[in-house]
Amino acid sequence: MRITTNAILRNYKSNLGTSMKNLDTARTRVMTQRKYNSTAEDPSSALRAAILERKYVKNEDYLNIVKDVQSFQDAQEDAAMQIETLAKTLSKRYGLEALNGTNGSLETRETYADAWRGAQESLLLSLNASYEGKYIFAGSDGKNAPFKLQDELIDPADPTKGTKQVLRYRGVDVTNGDPKVLEELSKDTLFVDLGFGLNVNSSNGDPNNVEIDASSAFNTSLPGINLAGFGVDDETGLTKNMVLLCGEIADVLEAEEFDREKYTELLKQFDTGRNNVLEKVTILGTQTEFLTTTRDRLETGSISLATQIDNVVNIDMAEAIMNFSWAQYAYNAALKVGNNILTPSFIDFMQ
Repeated sequence: MRITTNAILRNYKSNLGTSMKNLDTARTRVMTQRKYNSTAEDPSSALRAAILERKYVKNEDYLNIVKDVQSFQDAQEDAAMQIETLAKTLSKRYGLEALNGTNGSLETRETYADAWRGAQESLLLSLNASYEGKYIFAGSDGKNAPFKLQDELIDPADPTKGTKQVLRYRGVDVTNGDPKVLEELSKDTLFVDLGFGLNVNSSNGDPNNVEIDASSAFNTSLPGINLAGFGVDDETGLTKNMVLLCGEIADVLEAEEFDREKYTELLKQFDTGRNNVLEKVTILGTQTEFLTTTRDRLETGSISLATQIDNVVNIDMAEAIMNFSWAQYAYNAALKVGNNILTPSFIDFMQ
Protein backbone atom coordinates (compact mmCIF):
# COMPACT_ATOMS: atom_id res chain seq x y z
CA MET A 1 0.00 0.00 0.00
CA ARG A 2 1.37 3.39 -1.00
CA ILE A 3 1.53 5.96 1.81
CA THR A 4 1.34 9.49 0.50
CA THR A 5 3.09 12.52 1.92
CA ASN A 6 -0.24 14.16 2.72
CA ALA A 7 -1.30 11.13 4.76
CA ILE A 8 1.90 11.24 6.76
CA LEU A 9 1.47 14.95 7.42
CA ARG A 10 -2.17 14.52 8.47
CA ASN A 11 -1.26 11.75 10.90
CA TYR A 12 1.65 13.74 12.26
CA LYS A 13 -0.47 16.86 12.84
CA SER A 14 -3.16 14.80 14.57
CA ASN A 15 -0.69 13.04 16.84
CA LEU A 16 1.14 16.29 17.58
CA GLY A 17 -2.17 17.89 18.58
CA THR A 18 -2.87 14.97 20.92
CA SER A 19 0.56 15.40 22.53
CA MET A 20 -0.08 19.12 23.00
CA LYS A 21 -3.46 18.44 24.56
CA ASN A 22 -2.00 15.83 26.93
CA LEU A 23 0.76 18.27 27.90
CA ASP A 24 -1.72 21.07 28.53
CA THR A 25 -3.95 18.78 30.63
CA ALA A 26 -0.99 17.57 32.71
CA ARG A 27 0.26 21.15 33.16
CA THR A 28 -3.20 22.38 34.25
CA ARG A 29 -3.55 19.57 36.81
CA VAL A 30 -0.18 20.41 38.34
CA MET A 31 -1.05 24.12 38.56
CA THR A 32 -4.60 23.70 39.89
CA GLN A 33 -3.87 20.54 41.92
CA ARG A 34 -7.23 19.18 40.81
CA LYS A 35 -8.07 15.99 38.94
CA TYR A 36 -10.59 17.88 36.83
CA ASN A 37 -11.45 21.51 36.21
CA SER A 38 -14.87 21.14 34.62
CA THR A 39 -17.78 18.79 35.13
CA ALA A 40 -17.46 17.58 31.56
CA GLU A 41 -14.01 16.14 32.27
CA ASP A 42 -15.32 13.72 34.95
CA PRO A 43 -19.11 13.93 35.52
CA SER A 44 -19.28 11.12 38.10
CA SER A 45 -16.48 12.57 40.26
CA ALA A 46 -17.96 16.06 39.95
CA LEU A 47 -21.35 14.81 41.16
CA ARG A 48 -19.82 12.91 44.06
CA ALA A 49 -17.69 15.92 45.03
CA ALA A 50 -20.74 18.22 45.00
CA ILE A 51 -22.61 15.84 47.35
CA LEU A 52 -19.63 15.57 49.70
CA GLU A 53 -19.08 19.34 49.74
CA ARG A 54 -22.73 19.96 50.68
CA LYS A 55 -22.42 17.43 53.51
CA TYR A 56 -19.19 19.09 54.65
CA VAL A 57 -20.71 22.60 54.71
CA LYS A 58 -23.77 21.34 56.59
CA ASN A 59 -21.57 19.52 59.08
CA GLU A 60 -19.52 22.71 59.62
CA ASP A 61 -22.74 24.66 60.26
CA TYR A 62 -23.78 22.16 62.92
CA LEU A 63 -20.29 22.29 64.43
CA ASN A 64 -20.44 26.09 64.72
CA ILE A 65 -23.89 25.85 66.32
CA VAL A 66 -22.64 23.29 68.85
CA LYS A 67 -19.72 25.57 69.75
CA ASP A 68 -22.11 28.50 70.31
CA VAL A 69 -24.50 26.37 72.36
CA GLN A 70 -21.57 25.00 74.37
CA SER A 71 -20.39 28.53 75.21
CA PHE A 72 -23.94 29.52 76.20
CA GLN A 73 -24.24 26.35 78.30
CA ASP A 74 -20.91 27.13 80.01
CA ALA A 75 -22.25 30.58 80.93
CA GLN A 76 -25.35 28.96 82.44
CA GLU A 77 -23.25 26.45 84.37
CA ASP A 78 -20.87 29.12 85.68
CA ALA A 79 -23.74 31.30 86.91
CA ALA A 80 -25.53 28.33 88.48
CA MET A 81 -22.35 27.28 90.28
CA GLN A 82 -21.91 30.83 91.58
CA ILE A 83 -25.46 30.70 92.96
CA GLU A 84 -24.83 27.28 94.54
CA THR A 85 -21.55 28.42 96.12
CA LEU A 86 -23.14 31.58 97.50
CA ALA A 87 -26.13 29.62 98.82
CA LYS A 88 -23.82 27.14 100.52
CA THR A 89 -21.90 29.96 102.21
CA LEU A 90 -25.14 31.57 103.38
CA SER A 91 -26.56 28.32 104.70
CA LYS A 92 -23.52 26.69 106.28
CA ARG A 93 -21.76 29.80 107.50
CA TYR A 94 -23.93 32.88 107.98
CA GLY A 95 -27.06 30.87 108.67
CA LEU A 96 -25.57 28.73 111.44
CA GLU A 97 -23.45 31.54 112.86
CA ALA A 98 -26.47 33.78 113.11
CA LEU A 99 -28.48 30.96 114.69
CA ASN A 100 -25.79 30.27 117.28
CA GLY A 101 -25.21 33.94 117.94
CA THR A 102 -28.81 35.01 118.39
CA ASN A 103 -28.30 35.47 122.12
CA GLY A 104 -26.21 38.50 121.22
CA SER A 105 -27.38 42.04 120.66
CA LEU A 106 -29.60 43.34 117.89
CA GLU A 107 -26.56 44.97 116.34
CA THR A 108 -24.93 41.55 115.91
CA ARG A 109 -28.03 40.17 114.24
CA GLU A 110 -28.24 43.22 111.99
CA THR A 111 -24.72 42.50 110.78
CA TYR A 112 -25.81 39.05 109.63
CA ALA A 113 -28.96 40.57 108.14
CA ASP A 114 -26.82 42.89 106.02
CA ALA A 115 -24.91 39.85 104.76
CA TRP A 116 -28.15 38.15 103.74
CA ARG A 117 -29.41 41.27 101.96
CA GLY A 118 -26.12 41.64 100.12
CA ALA A 119 -26.34 38.00 99.11
CA GLN A 120 -29.88 38.62 97.90
CA GLU A 121 -28.60 41.24 95.47
CA SER A 122 -25.81 38.91 94.32
CA LEU A 123 -28.29 36.10 93.69
CA LEU A 124 -30.46 38.45 91.65
CA LEU A 125 -27.48 39.58 89.57
CA SER A 126 -26.52 35.97 88.84
CA LEU A 127 -30.10 35.11 87.86
CA ASN A 128 -30.12 38.10 85.48
CA ALA A 129 -26.72 37.21 84.02
CA SER A 130 -26.34 37.52 80.25
CA TYR A 131 -24.11 36.10 77.54
CA GLU A 132 -23.51 38.01 74.32
CA GLY A 133 -26.54 40.19 74.95
CA LYS A 134 -28.85 37.27 75.79
CA TYR A 135 -30.15 36.58 79.30
CA ILE A 136 -29.20 33.00 80.09
CA PHE A 137 -32.02 32.22 82.55
CA ALA A 138 -34.88 33.90 80.66
CA GLY A 139 -36.11 30.82 78.81
CA SER A 140 -37.17 31.64 75.26
CA ASP A 141 -37.24 35.40 75.96
CA GLY A 142 -33.55 36.19 76.12
CA LYS A 143 -33.87 39.87 75.22
CA ASN A 144 -35.37 41.05 78.52
CA ALA A 145 -34.07 40.67 82.07
CA PRO A 146 -36.15 37.84 83.57
CA PHE A 147 -36.21 38.86 87.25
CA LYS A 148 -37.28 42.10 88.88
CA LEU A 149 -37.33 42.61 92.67
CA GLN A 150 -39.33 45.51 94.08
CA ASP A 151 -41.18 46.65 97.19
CA GLU A 152 -44.97 46.72 96.92
CA LEU A 153 -47.74 47.64 99.35
CA ILE A 154 -49.07 44.73 101.36
CA ASP A 155 -52.55 46.21 101.00
CA PRO A 156 -52.92 48.88 98.28
CA ALA A 157 -56.08 50.07 100.00
CA ASP A 158 -54.24 50.61 103.30
CA PRO A 159 -50.68 51.99 102.86
CA THR A 160 -50.17 51.95 106.63
CA LYS A 161 -49.73 48.17 106.57
CA GLY A 162 -46.33 48.66 105.00
CA THR A 163 -44.61 47.02 102.08
CA LYS A 164 -43.29 43.61 101.12
CA GLN A 165 -40.73 42.36 98.66
CA VAL A 166 -42.17 40.96 95.43
CA LEU A 167 -40.07 39.12 92.88
CA ARG A 168 -41.41 38.83 89.35
CA TYR A 169 -40.22 36.48 86.64
CA ARG A 170 -41.10 37.75 83.18
CA GLY A 171 -43.78 39.89 84.82
CA VAL A 172 -45.32 37.11 86.94
CA ASP A 173 -45.14 37.04 90.76
CA VAL A 174 -43.00 33.97 91.55
CA THR A 175 -44.83 33.37 94.85
CA ASN A 176 -48.44 34.45 94.44
CA GLY A 177 -48.74 34.38 90.66
CA ASP A 178 -51.07 32.06 88.76
CA PRO A 179 -49.68 28.53 89.40
CA LYS A 180 -50.61 27.41 85.89
CA VAL A 181 -48.75 30.34 84.33
CA LEU A 182 -45.71 29.73 86.51
CA GLU A 183 -45.75 26.03 85.66
CA GLU A 184 -45.93 26.87 81.96
CA LEU A 185 -43.02 29.30 82.27
CA SER A 186 -40.98 26.66 84.10
CA LYS A 187 -41.43 24.32 81.11
CA ASP A 188 -40.45 26.95 78.55
CA THR A 189 -38.19 25.49 75.84
CA LEU A 190 -35.81 26.79 73.21
CA PHE A 191 -34.71 24.03 70.86
CA VAL A 192 -31.63 24.05 68.63
CA ASP A 193 -30.96 21.65 65.76
CA LEU A 194 -27.59 19.93 66.28
CA GLY A 195 -27.84 17.53 63.37
CA PHE A 196 -29.82 14.70 64.95
CA GLY A 197 -32.53 14.86 62.31
CA LEU A 198 -34.91 17.57 63.51
CA ASN A 199 -38.45 16.21 63.60
CA VAL A 200 -41.41 18.59 63.56
CA ASN A 201 -44.92 17.25 64.13
CA SER A 202 -48.09 19.14 63.27
CA SER A 203 -50.86 19.04 65.85
CA ASN A 204 -54.09 17.54 64.44
CA GLY A 205 -52.78 18.06 60.95
CA ASP A 206 -52.70 21.84 61.39
CA PRO A 207 -49.57 23.22 59.66
CA ASN A 208 -49.79 26.39 61.77
CA ASN A 209 -49.64 24.44 65.04
CA VAL A 210 -46.44 22.43 65.11
CA GLU A 211 -44.40 20.84 67.87
CA ILE A 212 -40.72 19.90 67.85
CA ASP A 213 -39.85 16.38 68.87
CA ALA A 214 -37.70 16.93 71.98
CA SER A 215 -35.62 13.83 71.19
CA SER A 216 -34.50 15.29 67.85
CA ALA A 217 -33.19 18.65 69.15
CA PHE A 218 -31.30 20.16 72.08
CA ASN A 219 -33.10 22.35 74.61
CA THR A 220 -30.96 25.37 75.58
CA SER A 221 -33.61 26.88 77.86
CA LEU A 222 -33.13 26.95 81.63
CA PRO A 223 -35.89 29.13 83.16
CA GLY A 224 -34.55 30.97 86.19
CA ILE A 225 -37.53 29.99 88.34
CA ASN A 226 -36.45 26.35 88.04
CA LEU A 227 -33.14 27.38 89.54
CA ALA A 228 -34.27 29.83 92.24
CA GLY A 229 -37.63 28.20 92.97
CA PHE A 230 -41.23 29.38 92.66
CA GLY A 231 -44.57 28.91 94.35
CA VAL A 232 -45.41 28.23 98.00
CA ASP A 233 -44.51 25.19 100.10
CA ASP A 234 -47.76 23.40 100.95
CA GLU A 235 -46.55 22.26 104.38
CA THR A 236 -44.94 25.43 105.72
CA GLY A 237 -46.67 28.09 103.64
CA LEU A 238 -43.29 29.66 102.93
CA THR A 239 -42.12 30.83 99.54
CA LYS A 240 -39.87 28.44 97.65
CA ASN A 241 -37.88 31.24 96.04
CA MET A 242 -34.35 31.66 97.40
CA VAL A 243 -34.13 35.37 96.63
CA LEU A 244 -37.23 36.16 98.65
CA LEU A 245 -36.13 33.79 101.43
CA CYS A 246 -32.94 35.85 101.80
CA GLY A 247 -35.04 38.95 102.42
CA GLU A 248 -37.34 37.18 104.88
CA ILE A 249 -34.40 35.76 106.82
CA ALA A 250 -32.91 39.26 107.02
CA ASP A 251 -36.26 40.60 108.30
CA VAL A 252 -36.30 38.00 111.10
CA LEU A 253 -32.74 38.88 112.09
CA GLU A 254 -33.55 42.60 112.17
CA ALA A 255 -36.63 42.16 114.37
CA GLU A 256 -36.48 43.50 117.95
CA GLU A 257 -37.47 40.09 119.27
CA PHE A 258 -35.79 37.19 117.50
CA ASP A 259 -38.16 34.42 116.32
CA ARG A 260 -35.89 31.41 116.49
CA GLU A 261 -38.52 28.94 115.26
CA LYS A 262 -39.39 30.97 112.17
CA TYR A 263 -35.71 31.55 111.43
CA THR A 264 -35.07 27.81 111.57
CA GLU A 265 -37.97 27.12 109.19
CA LEU A 266 -36.76 29.75 106.73
CA LEU A 267 -33.22 28.39 106.86
CA LYS A 268 -34.49 24.85 106.26
CA GLN A 269 -36.52 26.07 103.28
CA PHE A 270 -33.45 27.86 101.95
CA ASP A 271 -31.43 24.62 102.23
CA THR A 272 -34.08 22.86 100.17
CA GLY A 273 -33.65 25.49 97.47
CA ARG A 274 -29.86 25.10 97.61
CA ASN A 275 -30.19 21.36 97.05
CA ASN A 276 -32.39 22.10 94.04
CA VAL A 277 -29.70 24.39 92.61
CA LEU A 278 -27.09 21.67 93.11
CA GLU A 279 -29.31 19.25 91.20
CA LYS A 280 -29.63 21.70 88.31
CA VAL A 281 -25.83 22.18 88.26
CA THR A 282 -25.43 18.40 87.97
CA ILE A 283 -27.88 18.31 85.05
CA LEU A 284 -25.98 21.13 83.33
CA GLY A 285 -22.76 19.18 83.76
CA THR A 286 -24.35 16.16 82.08
CA GLN A 287 -25.55 18.32 79.20
CA THR A 288 -22.07 19.81 78.83
CA GLU A 289 -20.61 16.32 78.49
CA PHE A 290 -23.23 15.56 75.84
CA LEU A 291 -22.31 18.70 73.89
CA THR A 292 -18.61 17.82 74.12
CA THR A 293 -19.32 14.36 72.70
CA THR A 294 -21.45 15.87 69.93
CA ARG A 295 -18.70 18.35 69.07
CA ASP A 296 -16.10 15.57 68.89
CA ARG A 297 -18.40 13.56 66.60
CA LEU A 298 -18.92 16.50 64.25
CA GLU A 299 -15.21 17.31 64.18
CA THR A 300 -14.46 13.69 63.28
CA GLY A 301 -17.11 13.89 60.58
CA SER A 302 -15.50 17.04 59.14
CA ILE A 303 -12.13 15.32 58.94
CA SER A 304 -13.66 12.27 57.27
CA LEU A 305 -15.58 14.35 54.72
CA ALA A 306 -12.52 16.51 53.98
CA THR A 307 -10.49 13.35 53.32
CA GLN A 308 -13.14 12.01 50.96
CA ILE A 309 -13.31 15.33 49.07
CA ASP A 310 -9.53 15.35 48.81
CA ASN A 311 -9.52 11.85 47.32
CA VAL A 312 -12.20 12.74 44.76
CA VAL A 313 -11.04 16.23 43.74
CA ASN A 314 -7.36 16.72 44.47
CA ILE A 315 -4.43 15.05 42.75
CA ASP A 316 -1.40 13.21 44.02
CA MET A 317 1.29 15.82 43.34
CA ALA A 318 4.08 13.26 42.90
CA GLU A 319 2.05 11.36 40.32
CA ALA A 320 0.89 14.58 38.61
CA ILE A 321 4.45 15.90 38.26
CA MET A 322 5.59 12.55 36.86
CA ASN A 323 2.74 12.60 34.31
CA PHE A 324 3.59 16.20 33.38
CA SER A 325 7.26 15.30 32.87
CA TRP A 326 6.27 12.37 30.69
CA ALA A 327 3.86 14.54 28.63
CA GLN A 328 6.62 17.14 28.21
CA TYR A 329 9.03 14.44 27.06
CA ALA A 330 6.47 13.02 24.62
CA TYR A 331 5.73 16.46 23.18
CA ASN A 332 9.43 17.29 22.70
CA ALA A 333 9.94 13.93 21.03
CA ALA A 334 7.02 14.63 18.68
CA LEU A 335 8.57 17.94 17.71
CA LYS A 336 11.88 16.25 17.00
CA VAL A 337 10.17 13.61 14.86
CA GLY A 338 8.53 16.43 12.90
CA ASN A 339 11.93 17.79 11.94
CA ASN A 340 12.84 14.46 10.39
CA ILE A 341 9.50 13.31 9.02
CA LEU A 342 10.43 14.47 5.50
CA THR A 343 14.03 14.32 4.27
CA PRO A 344 13.85 15.18 0.57
CA SER A 345 16.76 14.05 -1.61
CA PHE A 346 17.71 14.03 -5.29
CA ILE A 347 16.48 10.44 -5.58
CA ASP A 348 13.08 11.53 -4.26
CA PHE A 349 12.79 14.06 -7.03
CA MET A 350 13.87 11.44 -9.62
CA GLN A 351 10.87 9.29 -8.71
